[in-house]
Formats: sequence, structure tokens, C-alpha cells
Amino acid sequence: MSTPIKELLHNEINQILKEKDHRVIFRKTNIIPDDEDLFQELKTYVNYEKIPHKSVLGIDIYQYSSGYGVLEQSLIPFLLHRFMEVAIEQCFVNHRYIFQKYDPKRIRDHFISTGDGGFFIFDTPLHSLLFAINLAVVLRVYNAFHFYPKLRRIIGSINLRYAITQDNIYKFGNNFFGRAIINNARILQRDNLNRCLIDQNVNKWFLVNIGGIENLQVLTMTEVSNIEEFLNDYDCNVLDEYPDEIFGIIEKRTYGIINSDILKIGIIQSKSTELNIYLLHLQVALKLINDDDPKQTKVFTISLGNLNTTGI
Repeated sequence: MSTPIKELLHNEINQILKEKDHRVIFRKTNIIPDDEDLFQELKTYVNYEKIPHKSVLGIDIYQYSSGYGVLEQSLIPFLLHRFMEVAIEQCFVNHRYIFQKYDPKRIRDHFISTGDGGFFIFDTPLHSLLFAINLAVVLRVYNAFHFYPKLRRIIGSINLRYAITQDNIYKFGNNFFGRAIINNARILQRDNLNRCLIDQNVNKWFLVNIGGIENLQVLTMTEVSNIEEFLNDYDCNVLDEYPDEIFGIIEKRTYGIINSDILKIGIIQSKSTELNIYLLHLQVALKLINDDDPKQTKVFTISLGNLNTTGI
């Protein structure tokens, strides 16, 4: 079941401060006040331990600042937007059951743009991973001169870095905050290659729910539908009309995820916390249909991430 992101409201925090603090105070002799009453009130309001965990998929363009000219750099935000829109469409075509609690607007509204990439907020690491796969497929179609081929020749090839994290996320105003975003940004910042990296919480989520990331290549929709987050209010009848393009009814390794590897590659410091970082590498085969001409179809086999284990 999807737990809503907690929103901290300016007016409510301001009201607590009005009751427990002074906005401005001038005294002849200044003193440091006892803040215990305010601390307890704010601690109760924020209730950080109850802020739900969400998964964040972070992406950025590998060598964006050094690998492209000014014209190319000015066109890349448009291109990334098109990649995102097509990936969103593909998620609803390929994974209608898993994304049945989403709509395109929800995905767009939970995206934080950084210009050369950004952060997508999802309910589970499985949502993040599937979106990353579909984005990687769109990227491969572009790089292979099948998607805006003339624009591809002008801009050149594009490689993305991916990071998937899971931790607390909350909202204030129109922005999202939390350790999942902070950790994700730190991982992307530390990675100097075009890999797909995940943190220890994501690795643990897959370990608990499917026995480990290696099992993705034999995972069926029966196992997916029995993951805790998909148990309660997910409609399995969706699969009758919209079967999942990656996870079938029976085990298979000739289509969908045909290979999955996970390796621990290092530790990074995030504030006072050490994060174990893992290298993820998937090989995925997906059939694509040209929406402009449904008679045109092609199967693409792509890699998400790579096997370079150079430290982080």
C-alpha cells in the first residue's frame, strides 16, 4: 500500500513558534533560553520516525559539462524531457499492474529537475528500477539513431549515470527533502563513471522481498504480487488485459531481465552515516512498438549500468 509523503506546513510550524518562542526579543541582558518545550513540540509535530520511506531514482548525464558544445548543451534539457515522457508512457504500457497507483502527472509532480538530470520519487525500489530500465531502453533507441535520428547526429550519444536509494522523504512547500535524496545526490556526485549504483537500503529491500537482486532474472508476477507493498489494494485482474512485459507468469531468461549482477564496491560518508554502495548490472530484452506506425516493432537488448568495479 502506498503511504503518502508527509508534508510539513509553514503555517503549522509558524503557529508552534508563536506559542513557544519569540520571533524577536531584545533584552538589556541577553540569555540563552531553555528550549525543551519548543523542542518537544517540534519533535512531536515532525515525528521523523514515522516519516515514510520512499525510493529515489537519480540520473545525470555522464560528462555533460565537458563532452558537449553550447548548442548541444542547450538542447539536452529538451531531449531529457522527451526521454522522461516516453519512459513514463512505457511504464504504463509494460508494467500496468505495478504502476496502477500512478498516473503520468504523479510521476512528473514527484520529479526534481537538475537540468542535466534529476530525482524521481517512487514508492518502492522496484518502481525505481523499472523506470530506470525503461529510461535506459529509450536512451538506447536514441543512441542507435531510431529516435530523433537527425537530432542524435547533432547532439551525439548520451550516457546516463543512475543511483537508487531508499530512505525518508518529506515535503515542504513545493519541494521534497529527506535522506533518500541527500544520499542519492552524494552517490551520483562520487561516481565518476556511467554506472547504476544502489545503497544498502535498496539492496536490503530486494533481499527481503525477492531473496536478492540476482532473483530478478527468474522473478514472476506471482512473487511480485506477494511483495508486502503490492498485497492489499492492488488489482491482479489488471494482468489479464495488461501482462507485464518483464515479469511473466513463468520463469524465463530469454526475454525481460536475462541477467542480473550485484557487487559491493565501497562505502561513502553521508553526514554522520556510512553508506554501503553496490554496483548493479542488468541485461534486459524488451520489444518496442512504433506508436506512429504499430506495424514497426523491434526487440532491444540493453544493459543498465556496467561491470566496472573501480571504487567510489
